[in-house]
Amino acid sequence: MIPALPTLGALSQNLALGFAVITIIVLLAYLRKGDTRLFITGQRSALLVSWLTILSTVILAFELINSNFNLAYVAQYTSRATPLLYKISALWAGQAGSLLFWVFILAVYGLIVIYQNRDRNRIMMPWVIIIITGVELFFLFMTNFITNPFAPVDPGIVVRDGNGLNPLLQNVTMAIHPPTLYLGYVGFAVPFAFAMAALISGDTTAAWIRLVRRWTLVTWLALSIGIILGAWWAYQELGWGGYWAWDPVENASFMPWLTATAFIHSIIIQEKRSMLKVWNMVLIIVTFALSIFGTFLTRSGVMSSVHSFTASSLGPLFLGFVFLILIVSTLVLIKRLPLMRAENRIESFLSRESGFLFNNVVFIVMCFAVFWGTMFPVLTEAVRGTKITVGPPFFNQVNIPIGLVLLLLTGIGPLLAWRQTPRASLVKQFSIPLLAGLVTALMVYIFGLRGYPLASLALAGFVLATIVLEFSRGIRVRHRKFGEAIPAAFWKIIRKNRHRYGGYIVHFGVVLMFVGFVGKAFDQDIETVVKAGDKFHLAGYEFELKQISTEERSNHAAWIADLAVKRVDGEFVTRLFPEKRIYFHRDPDEHRRQPHSELDIHTTMKEDIYSVFTGIDTEKQAASFKIMVNPLVNWVWLGGYIFVLGTLIAMWPNRRRK
Repeated sequence: MIPALPTLGALSQNLALGFAVITIIVLLAYLRKGDTRLFITGQRSALLVSWLTILSTVILAFELINSNFNLAYVAQYTSRATPLLYKISALWAGQAGSLLFWVFILAVYGLIVIYQNRDRNRIMMPWVIIIITGVELFFLFMTNFITNPFAPVDPGIVVRDGNGLNPLLQNVTMAIHPPTLYLGYVGFAVPFAFAMAALISGDTTAAWIRLVRRWTLVTWLALSIGIILGAWWAYQELGWGGYWAWDPVENASFMPWLTATAFIHSIIIQEKRSMLKVWNMVLIIVTFALSIFGTFLTRSGVMSSVHSFTASSLGPLFLGFVFLILIVSTLVLIKRLPLMRAENRIESFLSRESGFLFNNVVFIVMCFAVFWGTMFPVLTEAVRGTKITVGPPFFNQVNIPIGLVLLLLTGIGPLLAWRQTPRASLVKQFSIPLLAGLVTALMVYIFGLRGYPLASLALAGFVLATIVLEFSRGIRVRHRKFGEAIPAAFWKIIRKNRHRYGGYIVHFGVVLMFVGFVGKAFDQDIETVVKAGDKFHLAGYEFELKQISTEERSNHAAWIADLAVKRVDGEFVTRLFPEKRIYFHRDPDEHRRQPHSELDIHTTMKEDIYSVFTGIDTEKQAASFKIMVNPLVNWVWLGGYIFVLGTLIAMWPNRRRK
């Protein structure tokens, strides 16, 4: 342990803050005087901000790994028994560390942007650097003066061991999920900075979109992966048997994802038809504002959530920053409105432009519905003095129909032509997908499905047929033209038009996820108390508790249940070993001991058997269990994998031709 390191970490934060102020002042002076030396100085100062922030973050990570309990943050979120992986993930487990980690990611992004554009885009780059540095300045102000991760423990207190990481966070997924989510949240600062730079400099062409398209896809993909991993963690760790609860912090990540998805679709129209210029600016402004707003929800303490931190003084600062972003951006946009007239208009309701626009509207409607439901308890408490909670039933009732409309538009969009779709072409294009949807609806109706499950699967059949048709057309063209076999033609059409066919693969992943969502309507569960040798039944399965064993590990003790699972006809299925753990089990203070249920799942493509060891009565030798049978959950994860694969294909750069 190096005593001077925490001081160096705190000093690095201080210097980063100072150089951020210098960067903004120097670049504003350059914009006024035009002296290139000022631009170079400001650029180098911005690089220093990034490198100093990175140094500060590395030092904090080093102190966490080496258990320097002289720092209050280290003592709060690690212990000597905490495994190395979770000591590292403690960097973003608490408020102070997570804010430093936020600005660390932005610092890395800032380095990439500056080095990528060091010899180009000189008109926009000063403003891009000013905006990115301004965001860094806000977060550095908080890590320096509001919640400093290098703050020492109170004088006179000797900490021999830390509190350790919350058992819920001691999960491999939670070591990956928050940084991935942050890569998405923070990354939207870059397209936002380029959009504002384009507005301020008066360049309202699609040039800025070409600069940020890949940035947007990368950050959108990171946010998507973060959301999927969060759902996976909730399913694997929280023990309630679901993967999405419309929790306020879940919603906080979902809202910018919705507007970013609308933006990704909408910029295609601007590039193809020079339309929706103002709309695209609005979307990227709102997306970045929602990213900061999501950070506000997580850290302000205004929302009750399993993911959020306790109440703090950061809430008003974050909210003020969100309003500042919206007000300044809106004023700049209004000033530039005369330069942003569309060069073309939508010529027909039956056109691809129209399909994209409806798609955008539905995304925004869903975002507003989620925003309203999330903020309704806070608004009612502020207005009436009584908090009225809005739960999952509200979100499901409102968003399931909206989601089905989105699924429908996913299938309709590719079937429409640019400008106008001839009526004869409509019949030809829609006949097979409509037939596929109707056949699917009939089949699931025969199997007894009604309502939303029936509608979801029918639309899934419609969209799947659309995707298959699009691929088959491309394959047939290459087969006729070049005589290629089907696998070779399939590979070539993707290589030649990655953006288009990668998008179709994303849509295919979405279809599979919707199939998985249908299974949620047919979940079954039971809660029971049993002793060794007892049996109970659920959903055609017989469960028998064979025994309960104990095991002591490095940072916890565990009771381990052995559940044998058979079908009612006696066919053996699996053995499940859910655990009831006690962290800090050796601590003489009983209040520091932390119980935790580590569940076990038997998973197939048809359904999951989900077991939770909820409690134990050692005197009666009886154990409490919650058992669930959840159909089609694996289709959600499979759809997620394909979703990610399609996005990677769409964003993968083409080889440059010499």
